[in-house]
Amino acid sequence: MTTSIIPAGSVSPLRQRLIADMTMRRFSAETQRNYLRDVGRLASFLGRSPDTASVEDLRRFQIALQEAGLGVPTMNAIVSALRFFFVHTIDRPDLARKLVRLRYPRSLPDVLSPDEVRRLLCKTACNDGPLGGV
Repeated sequence: MTTSIIPAGSVSPLRQRLIADMTMRRFSAETQRNYLRDVGRLASFLGRSPDTASVEDLRRFQIALQEAGLGVPTMNAIVSALRFFFVHTIDRPDLARKLVRLRYPRSLPDVLSPDEVRRLLCKTACNDGPLGGV
């Protein structure tokens, strides 16, 4: 038995199909809510059903999201939701390929110098331990 996050009678057939596709793939309730919200954002932006979107519509939508100040992780989450919708729900992988995932700089981890490693090991190891008091 699966539990739906929305009563079936209150949604369009397209939304029901999206929910069924996500449920079939065992998406968590939170992921389903997020994907429904994000596909709904596109529908609100278009002022019509998201299955009528064109490549230009998707381009304008992504530009509008960026201009609204959404962060890179949020924009990429929206792209994931829309890709799922276009590929699995309406079988339009051509549109999914036009969605742009953003890259963002990731900071490199702090690396200890050899001297810092030696001092750290000296503080944590006993003098008669396997490191012999390095």
